[in-house]
Amino acid sequence: MTRVFSGVKPTGHLTLGNYLGAMRRWAAVDQHRADALFCIVDLHALTVDHDPARVRRLSRQAATLLLAAGLDPELCTLFVQSHVDEHTRLSYVLECVATDGEMRRMIQYKEKAARERGRGGSVRLSLLTYPALMAADILAYGTDEVPVGEDQTQHVELTRDLAVRFNQRYGQTFVVPRATHPDVATRVMNLQEPTSKMGKSDDVGPGIVYLLDEPDVVRKKILRAVTDSGRGVVYDREERPGVANLLEILAACEGGSPEELGRAHTSYGALKKAVAEAVVEVLRPVQERHKELCADPAYVEEVLRKGAARARETARPRVDAACGAIGLLPAG
Repeated sequence: MTRVFSGVKPTGHLTLGNYLGAMRRWAAVDQHRADALFCIVDLHALTVDHDPARVRRLSRQAATLLLAAGLDPELCTLFVQSHVDEHTRLSYVLECVATDGEMRRMIQYKEKAARERGRGGSVRLSLLTYPALMAADILAYGTDEVPVGEDQTQHVELTRDLAVRFNQRYGQTFVVPRATHPDVATRVMNLQEPTSKMGKSDDVGPGIVYLLDEPDVVRKKILRAVTDSGRGVVYDREERPGVANLLEILAACEGGSPEELGRAHTSYGALKKAVAEAVVEVLRPVQERHKELCADPAYVEEVLRKGAARARETARPRVDAACGAIGLLPAG
């Protein structure tokens, strides 16, 4: 069976973009068709300045929301990255295979480092080296497919390069994974800045719909969404990004094509109302299930404990093999 690995970084509250772009497909498709592992990649959240209590809180919330979105621990493996030591063991091994130049060419490193320096802060070494940890996340499990957004494709390409290089130097050890971009995934843009992705790390702002937003809050944000100066509801991603974003959200929630939905609405106001109600209805079952799970925190903890044990059992033989291949003595 194909093995799939993907992760969620607990750097902010999960958004409508996370749900429509990834989580919904994980629950509806990937956990049924593949041996799927889904990970709260909490170690990645430590690469920038952070509040420790908030990282713990967001990690627990992310796990609860993934279950609320439909992940079934009987069908997939859900766990927290830091609960499986094989990730950090393999990360150092891969740092010994990667080069400084490869790390510094990562677009996300350049952008985040520049942002941090612009704020007068210092750049943590882990921000430079975390692509090796991301590669370890993937390679430890013999992953075949990594469903990612376009902004993470470069990291998967680096993972492939490291796997091939390791196999050539030290013997066949790793499966070389491939990035996948499902056609049905939706890239949800910021409602106030429709040329920018609706990112959870932005954390605040009227352009971001969070999965736990109350229905009235969702409606208010969507009704205030930026549209465009042109007349008529027309789907044009390049020239009318605001309207295109609303039409793509509506298509993701209700089905149909953005072009057809554009022709079915005569005004921006009518479109916004339709999108608002569609989003409220899509989020309703997730929010209701989240409330139930929050009332039973012991269940979520047990899911994560069992998931970590299963992940550890899967990863350890390959990580042990990699350590041996690169020259480390096995533990007694």
